[in-house]
Amino acid sequence: MFKTRMTELLGIEYPIQCGTMMWLSKPEFVGAVANAGGLACIAAAIYPTREELLEAIEETRALTSKPFGVNVSLFPALMPRPPEEMIQTVIDAGVKILETAGRSPEPYRELISGAGMTHIHKCARVRDAVKADKLGVDIVSIVGTECGGHPSMEGVTSLILVPKSAAKIQAPLIAGGGFGDGRTLVAALAMGAAGVNMGTRFLVTKECPYHQGAKERLVETSETETVLVMQSIGNPSRAMRTPWTEKILELEGKGAKLEDLVPYISGKAGVTGWQSGNVDEGIFPLGQVVGLIEDIPTVAELMKRIVDEAMETKARLDKMA
Repeated sequence: MFKTRMTELLGIEYPIQCGTMMWLSKPEFVGAVANAGGLACIAAAIYPTREELLEAIEETRALTSKPFGVNVSLFPALMPRPPEEMIQTVIDAGVKILETAGRSPEPYRELISGAGMTHIHKCARVRDAVKADKLGVDIVSIVGTECGGHPSMEGVTSLILVPKSAAKIQAPLIAGGGFGDGRTLVAALAMGAAGVNMGTRFLVTKECPYHQGAKERLVETSETETVLVMQSIGNPSRAMRTPWTEKILELEGKGAKLEDLVPYISGKAGVTGWQSGNVDEGIFPLGQVVGLIEDIPTVAELMKRIVDEAMETKARLDKMA
């Protein structure tokens, strides 16, 4: 047991969340993280109908008796159905942990709080963390510019974003962006966070439904091989540097409009890549922490390693006092 405000609120053993990943955060993966003592959320956007989402929730329940959540994106492009419908489906299924991201959760707070759910809201700016806290969100999650996926346009690193946010809010804070081992977990706790969100590190585990060839490639990928694309349209995404993302950067440099970028950023090519291992076509979110990844463990092996290293790091620091 590793006790923080995050573990107490969520009923989990360790203050570690596996970042929710589109197309990948499915029952087998979510269940593996839950069984290992962490938190993971089913990505509701993968399931276009109420029935499919309910089936995924029941499948996850069959794999674990431990807490898990459901992520409902509030970003319009990722909503197969209106957010209130998807949230209501999660409520009806009896899941008690809800993660939102992409837009302000204010329109849905009454529905969520009325259902007695533990609400995590993920954001990327200090002012958004403060607003979520004022709205009564139970846990605020924030990501620095190092993260895979969508950081803010402000380009602030986790080393600044985390302690500043923690000092300004009352709710426990989950830190994301650059965290991938026990040392960085301890660093996050030292900065005032109650836990960490690790996406890229869990991407390279045996249970993650990502092609084996792609995982092996990531083991060889360095921290310098990620790029920020889509900054020109105000929606930056950190992804693997490939000929595909280089083409997007080229188009953006030439002043391309959204309609010119759509064929490259729609995500359709990326879906095929998750399955085939061909990561040269499509946008593949990837954090700079990929530079710390050297193997492909099981989720349980990774979780034990992170916790053991965190305790060793704490013991080493205690000797300095």
